[in-house]
Amino acid sequence: MAVPRATKRRTAGYRTRAVRARGADVHLGQTPESRVLLHGVDCGAPVVIDPAPYIAAVREPGWGVYLDAFLSRNRAALNALNLESRIVSGRDGVRLELQPGLRAGAIPLRSAVTGQVAGGIVISPRFGWTGVGQVLSATGWGSGPEFLSLPLVPGSGREVPPWVLAGPVLRRIKDLLENLRPGYIERDEVRNHPRGQIQWHTYLHRQMPTGRWHHLPCRFSELDTDSKLRQAVRWTLERLHTDLGSVGGRDPVALSLIGQIVLLLEHVLDVPARRPLRGELEHNLGGDSMTSLALREGLRAIGWIVDERGLGGGRTSDGLAWAISLDQLWERYVESLVRGEAARTGGRVRVGRLGETVVPLAWNDPGHKALGHLVPDFVVHRHDGIEIVDAKYKSHFTDLDANRWSALAEETQASMRADLHQVLAYAATAGSADQIRATLIYPVRRGLYEDLQQYDRAETQAVIPVGHRQITLRMKAVAFGAY
Repeated sequence: MAVPRATKRRTAGYRTRAVRARGADVHLGQTPESRVLLHGVDCGAPVVIDPAPYIAAVREPGWGVYLDAFLSRNRAALNALNLESRIVSGRDGVRLELQPGLRAGAIPLRSAVTGQVAGGIVISPRFGWTGVGQVLSATGWGSGPEFLSLPLVPGSGREVPPWVLAGPVLRRIKDLLENLRPGYIERDEVRNHPRGQIQWHTYLHRQMPTGRWHHLPCRFSELDTDSKLRQAVRWTLERLHTDLGSVGGRDPVALSLIGQIVLLLEHVLDVPARRPLRGELEHNLGGDSMTSLALREGLRAIGWIVDERGLGGGRTSDGLAWAISLDQLWERYVESLVRGEAARTGGRVRVGRLGETVVPLAWNDPGHKALGHLVPDFVVHRHDGIEIVDAKYKSHFTDLDANRWSALAEETQASMRADLHQVLAYAATAGSADQIRATLIYPVRRGLYEDLQQYDRAETQAVIPVGHRQITLRMKAVAFGAY
């Protein structure tokens, strides 16, 4: 039976009011919010996490019962960036703080309710991005950054310099090209003289009917490199050149990488640039013409550029999750300086991270096995004595320059004393050398270093006589970055 038109209107009106009524019951907290990007500095102030983006569908204010779920879902990411979670209780309830450690980088933060990415956090280096880029350039990009198996970090793509991605990509492409070995590639070609196997079926059906009797379709194997892979490499290099060129005039690290790109492009100028497809990267490129490690790392790096996973200067706002250990980076940089000085003065360097400076400790109590050895960062043997060098990624030299010893915080004083005692313990293991130097090297910003140099305050020392020997204790400031 037909329904009267008026009834239809009333029914439609009722449905509209019902939908509006149901909408009125939706809590405002359920409205989708933009994904927030938090910022911090390594070893700096704690970053307070607002619970709203991570429990948006919950009526109750604050973290409530979802704090443990948030920490559980994000534990791997927090550990990767060395972020220590702190739960602080106050008049306004429970507050969650993340204390940055000795790592810089970017990680996503997941919702405690849905498990989906709801935000992210970027930890910047206290000595500035430029200093980190210069140190990475000096150490050959071998000490970072590490890319994490985590989702993209919302909003991080334009927060850090473009070389954070470009540097590691170029290093991987350089390794790929160095390990590229010629292999036998099967070719089909029409020739005037036979080579390999003549394709008689094709010859009879194509060449003979058209009178091209001297055109021989041949199939043969030829020693060559993978042209598709080299085309992808050229496309990647040209894309990086474009991205770095947009900031090159203002960023010395970008300018340095552009110079490397120009040199690498010389190896692939004989092929046209071609943007590879994701399927080619995963299945078709490379073959057996190079070592598996170079292939895997090279294709992965090209894939980052193909997918436009921005890490500063990128064309998308989201970026890869990554982390870099700043204390290890500083140690590698000091190593490059120590090796350079030793080469000029005829010294021989032993390095702790390579296991070359280990001094075992024979405790009479087996319970002290955890303190079973001393490992100085660097030991330099010269004709006039031995130098022990320890790299400390701490702001102590800056603090001591800005304040008198009595004005330093008790914690800072205790840490500096511990550094001095440690390097003196290392000096005690130096053997029978008459002249021993024990050196602590601390990082400072480039501007402060230039001021210290101007007033001859970049290094301070004390002489400690020990029997017939003499130990020269030095504290030295070095700029975090070469220029």
